[in-house]
Amino acid sequence: MKRFILAAFLLCGFVFLYAPQLDAQTADSIMESAKNRISSDTVSSRSRMVITAKNGTTSERVIDQYSKDGPNGARTVILFQSPASVRGTRFLTMDKASGGSDQWIFLPSLGRVRRIASSESGGNFMGTDFSYDDISSMDRSVSLDSHTLLREENVNGKACYVIQSVPKDSSYQYSKTITWVDKQNYLIYKSEMYNRRGELAKLMEMSDYKDIQGRLSPMQTKVSTVAAGTSTTIFMEAMKYDDPIPEGVFTSAYLETGRLAN
Repeated sequence: MKRFILAAFLLCGFVFLYAPQLDAQTADSIMESAKNRISSDTVSSRSRMVITAKNGTTSERVIDQYSKDGPNGARTVILFQSPASVRGTRFLTMDKASGGSDQWIFLPSLGRVRRIASSESGGNFMGTDFSYDDISSMDRSVSLDSHTLLREENVNGKACYVIQSVPKDSSYQYSKTITWVDKQNYLIYKSEMYNRRGELAKLMEMSDYKDIQGRLSPMQTKVSTVAAGTSTTIFMEAMKYDDPIPEGVFTSAYLETGRLAN
């Protein structure tokens, strides 16, 4: 289980050389270790989202999230609990065997479940700085990108590998991503996402790592949209690994009613 919680097994036995062209397998291995640190069949959480506008005003939302591995990959449902203007909104994303994901949303104002079209994938998710594609990209396979170890650099006093990831599929929303990975424990501290024009589009920063059931997990994740001057910060308030999650949660019926079928 990797979605939203990028986190600990240690990679051993590699020697990293400073050179313009570095072994691609070395960079791949670093990213595999960073994205697969946590072993868990399910993740359940409650978090507070703080959305900051360009003028500095903020709005908050409380969400519950349930993720579970499945035959084709991760399934995740997000439930908006507050404020009243978004309460009852429910969102489901399910990985496909062919890659990518299918997504559906239930909006109380519509009173029905609607599938998210591919043309909407780059749009903002519920007024946040996450796009619909960003939600799916949290579980993006390392094999979908070509990785290069650019350099080593300190972030907040921590020695990090700096990895560039370029998608093999030119239709992906970003032309490249640059990620800072802790050399000692493979925590991800930040990622820069560049648009198709090669411009820095978004910055993701992960911090306040805490031990949750023996797993180092980020309690704060901030995504900033550079051009817009906006940001969305997620503060994790509760989290559990390997709690049973009924299969019925990942259905359109649950999206529509918020209840499990009898």
